[in-house]
Amino acid sequence: MIGKITLAVIKPDAVQKGYIGPIISHIIDAEFHIKAIKTTDLSKSSAKIFYEKHRENSYFHSLIEFMSSGPIVTILLEKENAVEDFRKLIGYRDPIHAQNGTIRKLYASSLEKNAIHGSDSNQNAFKECNFYFSNQEIL
Repeated sequence: MIGKITLAVIKPDAVQKGYIGPIISHIIDAEFHIKAIKTTDLSKSSAKIFYEKHRENSYFHSLIEFMSSGPIVTILLEKENAVEDFRKLIGYRDPIHAQNGTIRKLYASSLEKNAIHGSDSNQNAFKECNFYFSNQEIL
């Protein structure tokens, strides 16, 4: 499955603003197959585990606060070149610099509140998908 799956997380800001449907429409229009989807609340302790690789960054604590501030939607996606194609679809982390038509350009309000998370490598995609979904859902 490595190379064919990626994780999308619609962040609390986008969920609160009602952007779940439009974001999912963009994902489907880009020919991703949704293998699993769920709405959940991310606790601070779980957020710290998920974002462990950012622990040394100055924004780590605000990221944890933000990601645990409300419901999120996690989506297990499948497609050839899933990570690369999804990164193009969501756009640059800072919506000011994101390309027109990308999810972040359309729905993000700031660098921190950038609407959606996407795995940044095939290895992280597999790890992140396992964080939210069972092996049965992934395979």
